[in-house]
Amino acid sequence: MKLVVFGLSVSSAWGNGHATLWRGILRALARWGHRVVFYERDTPFYASSRDLAHGDGYEVVIYPSFADVAARARRDVGEADAAIVTSYQADAALAMEVVLGARALKVFYDLDTPVTLDLLAHEEQVPWLPKRSLAGFDLVLSFTGGPSIAALERELGAHPVAPLYGCVDTRVHAPCVVPKTFDLSYLGTYAADRQDGVERLFLDVADALPEARLLLGGPMYPETMRRAPNVEHRSHVPPSEHPAFYGSSRLTLNLTRAPMKRIGFCPSARLFEAAACGVPIVTDDWPGLDEFFEPEREILIARSRDDVLRALALTEAERATIARRARERTLADHTAERRAERLVTLLRNTPKRRAASAA
Repeated sequence: MKLVVFGLSVSSAWGNGHATLWRGILRALARWGHRVVFYERDTPFYASSRDLAHGDGYEVVIYPSFADVAARARRDVGEADAAIVTSYQADAALAMEVVLGARALKVFYDLDTPVTLDLLAHEEQVPWLPKRSLAGFDLVLSFTGGPSIAALERELGAHPVAPLYGCVDTRVHAPCVVPKTFDLSYLGTYAADRQDGVERLFLDVADALPEARLLLGGPMYPETMRRAPNVEHRSHVPPSEHPAFYGSSRLTLNLTRAPMKRIGFCPSARLFEAAACGVPIVTDDWPGLDEFFEPEREILIARSRDDVLRALALTEAERATIARRARERTLADHTAERRAERLVTLLRNTPKRRAASAA
């Protein structure tokens, strides 16, 4: 097939979980002989921190304004078997106009479903849904499963809707032999609605164990955030360095943004990355977690600081067993290849609607 994707950014993983997901899936698709073109707008934020020079078997088109690539985009979509617009696409309205007017299978992939539904619930504008409707698409994919599927159908007229969860690229994320310098690590971009977890399950642990060493990775943390002397902070950790980041700690923490935690069934890519790297994980709890990992056998649950302290108190052998089970589960169920296989199946089994007039 030929696929065209209009997305946020695949060229920069700076504070951008979309990039790591797409890199793994697109690499797998290209390896199987599919042709993919990924369009992203050139923005200063991502331009200053690009860590992908060119696609691995797929083409990346970085454009200054949509007008500069509109003609080419129409040609690509006109030749495509399927065209996908994603959440947070900088020119979603213009990309949708091109896609909805074409004969290709029309797909919307909401990689931020809880945020979309939260904005709708508060009657706020969803920037990537200018018409507050997904009724014109042949297929809607959701990063989140569970009740989100019915909510997208009810609120936005989406049909059919299918989950396409996060995943891990095992060519990038694998066990890394590095010294276990840290006792606990956490990797995640600052988010106000996730900061309570950082405070309770990470910084409070640092205060409770002044002799321990903790590693915080991720950008945008405010200068006003309290800092413990036993916490080292790295503002940017590119995907190529994630295995060493995870591998340097005896235990790594996973935290979920508030909208995703409320609705559940929304595993972050970081969860699968750490598991693929063979590092034991302690995570906050959310509905649907047990669909991806078996609690207390493949992953540890933390509802309070004391739960993290108990996880750190486990023996090395106990943590290693949990990590091994999580890695086995991830390699079986949560790789980029598994998600690419599901995407191809969904695209091939979804009938096209009649093309809209190209207004």
